[in-house]
Amino acid sequence: MKSILIVALIAAAVGFGCKGKAKGRASSITDTSRNINLPDEVIGKANSDYKPAFIGQTRIKRIKTVTPYKVEKLAEKLGRPWAIIPMPDGRLMITEKSGFITIHNANGVLLKKVTGLPAVVDSGQGGLLDVALDPDFINNKTLYWSFSKRVGNANLTAVAKGQLSKDESQILSPVVIFQATPALKSDGHFGSRLLFDKDGYLFVSAGERFILEGRRQAQLLNSGLGKIYRITKEGKAAPGNPFINQAGVKPEIYSYGHRNPQSLDINPATGDLWEAEFGPRGGDELNLIKPGKNYGWPIITYGIEYEGNKIGDSIQQKEGMEQPVYYWDPVISPSGMIFYNSNVIPEWKNNLFLACLSSLHIDRLVIENNKVIAEESLLLDKKERFRDVTEMDGRLYAVTDSGILFMISKK
Repeated sequence: MKSILIVALIAAAVGFGCKGKAKGRASSITDTSRNINLPDEVIGKANSDYKPAFIGQTRIKRIKTVTPYKVEKLAEKLGRPWAIIPMPDGRLMITEKSGFITIHNANGVLLKKVTGLPAVVDSGQGGLLDVALDPDFINNKTLYWSFSKRVGNANLTAVAKGQLSKDESQILSPVVIFQATPALKSDGHFGSRLLFDKDGYLFVSAGERFILEGRRQAQLLNSGLGKIYRITKEGKAAPGNPFINQAGVKPEIYSYGHRNPQSLDINPATGDLWEAEFGPRGGDELNLIKPGKNYGWPIITYGIEYEGNKIGDSIQQKEGMEQPVYYWDPVISPSGMIFYNSNVIPEWKNNLFLACLSSLHIDRLVIENNKVIAEESLLLDKKERFRDVTEMDGRLYAVTDSGILFMISKK
């Protein structure tokens, strides 16, 4: 009987735009979206009784896209894709965890397989992970990628760069430019998202490697774990970084106190850097990243241990530590994310889309004045673990852990 009720609630909310008990709508979405409230039976019951620090920090009102759109499966059996990015000529580049890159046209057809990258530790969450094109890629054909690199009997998050050959079949002169030390014996929490800023410096996210030895180091500024970095194309500290010339501190660090940050993007409307990261059991976070700030892990968190125990002193707020703009409990497991920077679907303009693993959907967040004001779950019916999402020419492209490439476009 309960399952029938849940199905009915989903059908009513998603299929018919039911408003439930919601009252009022934000002015920016008044004409384009309808409020939807989903009960705990659908969203999921929270793992803890922790209270948010402010109204709207979690479980914000639900909305539904009004603009007609279609979802197409462009390709399948891609292997184990981790990242997808657009190329300047309208093609798509996809990484494969085992250690190679593929190039596809906008309809998903495989055009090239790129090999010649350094060996990766293809185990657990490790492998070939993100890829980013040099801002001058059209001229220099240089690309950057993150991967799990073996060091002795351990491994770490590394970043390398190289040139795409003329026939686009291999990487020439690959060289490792950065390593998030120390190396640990763990196959989890590599982070690994890459993103260039407007000045041509590279943001790199690095996880705290999951095990307790690494978790403790997320708060240490002489450790490379649980950090977001800002580096030059040669892997050095970028000018203007917050900790340059401080003794005993890694100058490449931009922010710290992160758990497993797999999501990075810059809001095109404001130029601000945003990040999403995995919490433990509960407590996935969306953060507005500011230089030199401490984002709290593992001292403050809205999650608990996987086995149900409290984490540390079980506190959610502490002076000197940043609050997440938004958090999820239960988790959605956010991997890649992208701000929609197009007018093709106007109600999506500057909205944030996150590829979600455990919650099996793509999450849409409407953000105003650095606050989340509405949320929508897309592609729930596909029942796929979405690994990454990107936008090109007003279309969203997403890859899944099962090797499917989806395209979401206006009808």
